[in-house]
Amino acid sequence: MSASRRPSPSAVPARPATVSVTPTALDGLARATLEATAALVLVCDDGGRVLLANAALQRFAGRSREELVGVPFWDVVTLPEEVELARAAVAMVLSGRPAIPGEVDWLTGDGDRRRIELQTSVLAHDDGRPYAVAFVGIDVTSHREREAQVRQQAVTDPLTGLANRSALFAVLAARLHVETGDGCSLVFCDLDGFKEVNDRHGHAAGDRLLVAVAGRLRDLTGPDDVVARLGGDEFVVVSRGIDPDGVATRARRIEAAVREPFEVAGSPVHVGVSTGTSVGGPGTDPDSVMNRADMAMYGVKSVRRARRRS
Repeated sequence: MSASRRPSPSAVPARPATVSVTPTALDGLARATLEATAALVLVCDDGGRVLLANAALQRFAGRSREELVGVPFWDVVTLPEEVELARAAVAMVLSGRPAIPGEVDWLTGDGDRRRIELQTSVLAHDDGRPYAVAFVGIDVTSHREREAQVRQQAVTDPLTGLANRSALFAVLAARLHVETGDGCSLVFCDLDGFKEVNDRHGHAAGDRLLVAVAGRLRDLTGPDDVVARLGGDEFVVVSRGIDPDGVATRARRIEAAVREPFEVAGSPVHVGVSTGTSVGGPGTDPDSVMNRADMAMYGVKSVRRARRRS
């Protein structure tokens, strides 16, 4: 009879390590965690008065623990115009309705507005009766600012700060929507003589010229208008509504404005602009409106080239 084989030590599953912590030690650990965390922790009673504010909340509010305890929390961090909302939120969660996680704006002790991602919990006795509301907040202001910056960059021409092609077509889609749109009028602009500026003064000077042209186009538009750069030396101006006469007048104003000299590389530079216009009503395809204006512009540019050759 063969001897039974014992499993090797490496084959024996490792037993999870256990840590024994006394209730007193756990209480101390919880307090240390509360004070060390960067989260803003605030607990108030059923009247909204502060019962507890951790170190992060004290720094945020610019007040000591003694200055915070007993003060309604809406007098500490809530925007003045949202005090009634804060009162209602406390009453709602204490009534047993579930708190919905979300984001709010809180004010620092210096008066700075910060975006806070907030979790709200109800503290209750053993019999279920609520006695306090706990708020745990994370300052997400920087994250939201970066997200907004990324969104803005996605629809902005990096050189001129104008709307880019993607943003332009989003505007056209909205204004030409078959049900909700009110139509649009469009001026397609293409600079004349831009290549000569690049060849003579360099691409940096050409970029400065494009920025200057963008500025003049902005000056000619109103708050409901959109100025976009398609790329190169092509620009588009979109106005709300169908106005053939108005868009023709705008095209002439653009041509006159661009004919005025620009200061580039320390000397005056003269360029021109060829324009084409089109209008579209609700249900019109955005590509159709763009193509008609583009073709009209190309016709103007071709005539001018022919005149210069003759």
